[in-house]
Amino acid sequence: MIRAHPRQTRARWALSFADLCLLLLAFFALLHANQATRDKALAGIGSYFGAFETPHRVDLAAVDLFEPGEALLSARGHAALLEAAAPLARTGKIVRIQSIGIDSGEHRFDAWDLAAARLGAVARTLVAAGIPQAKLRIAGLAEQPDASAPGRQTIRITELPTGAE
Repeated sequence: MIRAHPRQTRARWALSFADLCLLLLAFFALLHANQATRDKALAGIGSYFGAFETPHRVDLAAVDLFEPGEALLSARGHAALLEAAAPLARTGKIVRIQSIGIDSGEHRFDAWDLAAARLGAVARTLVAAGIPQAKLRIAGLAEQPDASAPGRQTIRITELPTGAE
């Protein structure tokens, strides 16, 4: 009977472990290389292993939702808000709306008043779309994350995780 030396047994184990590590490294390198589907893939992997699901978040450019310089929703903007609100109305979770950045107010409003009035218009539309007013939070104004695009307002609609308020 031929007995394997202890070194050979350890070497086989180390080789298998190294193969596994390289395979995982290649997997995450591919995920990182494809930025478009990375978040979806990671969310799917996380939910498979029992991780918490990422909250639903929608960023909408205010210029696409509202009449220029006003807090009145355009027909296209109203339809876009209803489409964004549909999955949020079904969950029953708390929904936060927030203005990121500000547009320059030219007519009736200055920039801050315009951003606040637009948040109010979005809130009224979300309530009309079926999100209970008690489940709606208006977070207010946030700084522009991208300094290269000043003077642009983005409306962020986020579903808060359970227990967060």
